[in-house]
Amino acid sequence: MKIIAYAVREDEKAAFAQWQGENPDIEVKLVSTELTVASLEEARGFDAIVAFQTGEYPADLFDRMQAMGIKDLSVRNVGVDNLNLASAKQNGITITNVPAYSPNAVAEFAVSQVLKLLRNAKAYDRKISQHDFRWAPNVAGEINGKTVGVLGTGRIGQVMIKIMQGFGAKIVAYDPFPNPDLAKQGIYLDSPDDVLKQADIVSLHVPATKDNFHLINQDTIAEMRDGAIIVNVSRGALIDTTALVTAVKNGKLAGAVLDTYENEASFFNHDLRGQTLSDPLLTEMLSMDEILLTPHIAFYTDIAVGNMVRVSLDSAKDVLTTGTAPTVVVG
Repeated sequence: MKIIAYAVREDEKAAFAQWQGENPDIEVKLVSTELTVASLEEARGFDAIVAFQTGEYPADLFDRMQAMGIKDLSVRNVGVDNLNLASAKQNGITITNVPAYSPNAVAEFAVSQVLKLLRNAKAYDRKISQHDFRWAPNVAGEINGKTVGVLGTGRIGQVMIKIMQGFGAKIVAYDPFPNPDLAKQGIYLDSPDDVLKQADIVSLHVPATKDNFHLINQDTIAEMRDGAIIVNVSRGALIDTTALVTAVKNGKLAGAVLDTYENEASFFNHDLRGQTLSDPLLTEMLSMDEILLTPHIAFYTDIAVGNMVRVSLDSAKDVLTTGTAPTVVVG
């Protein structure tokens, strides 16, 4: 049994080595290149691929995988919206993901960024670096007493709710599949629009499906409370970024916490020091005190990285030995 892992980072190698030590009968090859149609040749002779990246997995990638006899693609992340799942299914290739590598990591990061935004951290960092130690006019806000709207109450959304309740926030939420325990608290509303209308802080924890594309747009922003904050630690496609920036600039929204961006693939996790960014919208957001933008790092903790490696390798092993795995997305 042979597995090849693509786009392996230095911080993942210890977890790969530990799993290899626990599974000495399975050959695991690590490569630093990302999985593309061109780099797929490195997988010739292997039974399964483990990969992590934000780029596209097109139909012809799965056509070639089938021709090479590769049976499984296990991604080391939760999102599969960049995979051509129909082609994978047509070619008989099983797809698995890691549905929950660390809900706490993502939710804790989201809340920490909300606190920084409410405390005007970017403005104070800039002022202090200039030896301006005055308080005004950057008076802060508090989570306590605010209404926090959570769209999507899966694993991460549930942790987000628990943390925000600890700060004294009122929670309103929407999910097409309500959690029974949360339902007992009476937090669910009838629609996402109802949540947007009531919340001071809106946190998105939903997948990037066709129905959720630009869930936050000019029209839905208009329904929100004046001075509300949007939090997106999920997928960039959930927000019409131009509409968001416009709403922050004209004062409709107080700000945004963004750990993802709909045009992030060419920028996030790349070293672009000394270069002029080719995306004016991204450049503008980075200059705004009201927007905290980070390069998709909410998941990035030691616990999460270890879980992503272990679960993806376990899934590949399960598929090759039994034909299925608990984490199957397509198969």
